[in-house]
Amino acid sequence: MLKKLALVALVAAASVSSSFASDKINGAGASFPAPLYYDWAFNYKKDTKNLVNYQSIGSGGGVKQIAKRTVDFGATDEALTTLELAKDNLYQFPAVIGSIVVAFNVDKIADETLKLSNEVVADIFAGKITMWNDKAIAADNQGLALPNQKIIVVHRSDGSGTTFNFTYYLTQSSKSWKESFGTGKAIDWATGIGGKGNEGVASLVKQTPYSIGYIENAYKEKNNLSAAVLKTASGKWVKATEENFKAAAKYATWTKDKHFHSVLALQQGDTSYPIVAATFILLPREGGDMNKKVTAFFDYAFKGGDEAAKKLGYIPLPEETKKMIREYWAANLK
Repeated sequence: MLKKLALVALVAAASVSSSFASDKINGAGASFPAPLYYDWAFNYKKDTKNLVNYQSIGSGGGVKQIAKRTVDFGATDEALTTLELAKDNLYQFPAVIGSIVVAFNVDKIADETLKLSNEVVADIFAGKITMWNDKAIAADNQGLALPNQKIIVVHRSDGSGTTFNFTYYLTQSSKSWKESFGTGKAIDWATGIGGKGNEGVASLVKQTPYSIGYIENAYKEKNNLSAAVLKTASGKWVKATEENFKAAAKYATWTKDKHFHSVLALQQGDTSYPIVAATFILLPREGGDMNKKVTAFFDYAFKGGDEAAKKLGYIPLPEETKKMIREYWAANLK
């Protein structure tokens, strides 16, 4: 699998500004779904001979690229509002559901053992809790050997839908965070070091002892990192598992008239993982035949790409949502 992803990543590194061939689709944006898009593109090329170039440049970059019409589709983890879509003359639909985990690198503390309440996570990323053996962390982790070491915060350095969804979760969890930082694709971080893309944050956490960062679950799995146990919206401890991601995803509500705009963090339910997010595709409304080529690729992925999504740690869209998306295509992409 890693060899295949590496091969497709080389293809994806091609310039998004290159001249477009009739059998080639160019996309750019969110790093959150990039491993899956690479996998889908690899199989699409194998089965149809058609090439999909995808550049993982962050959601902010994806929105800018499609607004400038330098790519055939953009990708963002922050759904655009109806007004934002109208401003740039865009259509939007979800592609897959993923989850954001709080990954850490602390010797002798195993995956799914460290408990961090949502308020504690906010205070760590706000620079208020600075030591791993802080009493606020220790209170929920009796029996764990918390080291007397400084916490190294790792965050995104680029405009990121992952950051939007993570900071949305923090804003809903902490009044202090809401008042000081709020929600956004890029914020003025109080502390820490920045990495570009989910790839960069995962790499920094992996190579930096006593670090903590937020990444899409696929990057946690790929890099064999550890993730914290968090709290649901109802206050129950919940691990970063496929079952708990699905428990949250089932509450997703999308409508065609709002172009599927939604935020999925902190859904109801005692087993709903708190930081679940969908990722979205943006198309130009005047895209014509190229839009049909892009949707043919995603229709291919919707029909045969669910197993690849699951293996990489994502949650496929429900069949009823896929049906709604196809109806949206039929109504708009003429």
